[in-house]
This record gives sequence, structure tokens and C-alpha cells, in this order.
Amino acid sequence: MSIAISNTTSISLLRNAASLRPAAILGSRLVTGPQTRAFGIKTTIKAQEYISRMVKKDKAGESSDKDMQIKGPSPLKDRILNDMPPELRMPVFPEPMRPDTMDHKWNTHDLESLDVGPTKHRIPDRISDKIALIAVKSARKPTDIFFRNKYLHRSVMLEVVAAVPGMVGALIRHIKSLQGMRHDGGWIGHLLHEAENERMHLMTWMEVGKPVFWERALIATVQSGFFAVFSLLYMVSPRTAHRVVGYLEEEAVTSYTHFLKEIDEGRIENVKAPEIAIAYWNLDPQTATLRDVVLAVRADEALHRDTNHHFSDRILAGRESLFEDMDYTENKPHIKY
Repeated sequence: MSIAISNTTSISLLRNAASLRPAAILGSRLVTGPQTRAFGIKTTIKAQEYISRMVKKDKAGESSDKDMQIKGPSPLKDRILNDMPPELRMPVFPEPMRPDTMDHKWNTHDLESLDVGPTKHRIPDRISDKIALIAVKSARKPTDIFFRNKYLHRSVMLEVVAAVPGMVGALIRHIKSLQGMRHDGGWIGHLLHEAENERMHLMTWMEVGKPVFWERALIATVQSGFFAVFSLLYMVSPRTAHRVVGYLEEEAVTSYTHFLKEIDEGRIENVKAPEIAIAYWNLDPQTATLRDVVLAVRADEALHRDTNHHFSDRILAGRESLFEDMDYTENKPHIKY
């Protein structure tokens, strides 16, 4: 059975969606730009192509009932699809870590000019910091033995693990904020943004590396174990947990620096950058390569390194709230969220 949506309603929806092409929803903010950024998500690209095609047909008077039909195996599915809330028709795109990413198409020179501090290291000054550093260094050794110079697969493993802390921290702080009925100090949004960014790193490397089944199984096992251990650590000592992440990101920056060396010395082919990376970091589609992607990812990891070390320091100093030190302008009123 199929239910046809009325031409008037459908074309109206399509026109409304098509009118949003000059802008993209990034996170919860509307960011204008010369074109809609699809972030390499094939379903989104196909949806945009369909919308564009249908609007052109409507203008030419060629729209038909067949194009407007939503087919489904049951009346229930038809009703669910037809009752889809308008806000769900609006794709919500991941937002890059650096707000200036949308200013222009980034090229190799722009990425190389970023100050990432590839050798930057936080010297541990407390016993818990030393334990955190030893734990991270110890975890790196089996990774070096297993992956050796397979940096694409190493990156997949790294990002699977790195995407966990931000989400765990945000979840625990969210629950504490609800239980305490007070603001979280502005941390939750930053932690969720970090987790989303690491997930986009993973999606990018999955497009390039194509890990085989047994590697996927190993990665899933490691992630599950790390999720359990890190969740417990964050509940016991969030300061130490953020210090662990800071040192983990230091190792990530080092790994991506070695990755760049392998590309520069010709041991890894500098192929064209995947579509998802070009869209997410707003790279120049004409010149973007794998090396540019590694530079962009390394720059993100450097931000996470500095952020998590700072979070740990704030907890130690007893100044967890970020509101007091935020920069506010007339466009950004001093509101605790």
C-alpha cells in the first residue's frame, strides 16, 4: 500500500528545504556560507539532490503523483513517515572544533600554520598525575607492537578510544547537574563537542583505512573495556580522568606527527582526502589530500590536549565554573546555561 502526499504540501516542504541550501545547521547554530555542507553523509547528499530535482520539476510543471509517493509495507509505516516532525527534516551537521573553519576553504598552508605544539608536554607534579602518565604510556606499548607502522589502522583504534571520555564526562556531569539542580559550570557542551569531533575523526579514518573484521572486533573490545574503566575513574576522580585524557591526546599528537612523516617520506600514499573530511573541515576540494586530513586531525587533538589539562587544573584549583572567565560581548550576554 502506498499513500500519496498532496502535491501542494510536498512542493511546499521541498521549497522550504531547498531555501536552506545557502546555510547549514552546525550544532545548534545557524552558520551561513556559500553552500550547504553535506559532511560526506551519502544519505544527506542524496536527499539534497532529490530536493533540488523535485523543485526544478515543479517549476517546469513536471511534478507527478508518482514522485510524491512514500511507499511502505504497512499503513503504520506510512503514517509514521507522513507524521515526521518538521525539525527532523532539517539535517543537523557536526561542528568543527575551530570556529574559523567556515571562513574560507582551508589548504595545506593554512593547516601547517596552526600552532599545535607537537612536542608540548605537561610535566606531572602530583602522584595522581604521574599515575595517569604511566597508565597512558603503558597502554601505548601494546599498540605500538600490534600496529607498528600501520598508521591508518592505528588511527582508527585511537579515535575509537578518544571518543569515549568526552561523552562519559558530559553524561556524568549532566546527571550531577540534574541531581544537584544547579548549573554544570559550562562544561557539558564542550565535552559533547569534543566527543562529536573525535567521532568525526573515526568516521573519516573508516573511509580511508577500511579495517578488517578481526581488527574491528579488537577495537570494539578495547573500547568497551576503556568505557567501563574510564566511567569508574571519572566518578571517583574527574581531575585524574581529565589528566589521563590530556596525556592520551599528547600521545595522539605524537602519533599523527609520525603519520605525517610516513606520508612525507613516501611510505604511505598521499591519496585524495575523503569527501567526509573535505566537508567537515571545509578543505579545498581541488587540492585536499590525506596529509591535509592528518594535519587537521592533529590540530584538533592538540586542542583536546590543552583543554583536558586545563579542566584538570581547574578542578584542582577549585574553580570549575567556566562562566566567570568567559569572554562576553554585546552579542553574547552573560547567561548561565
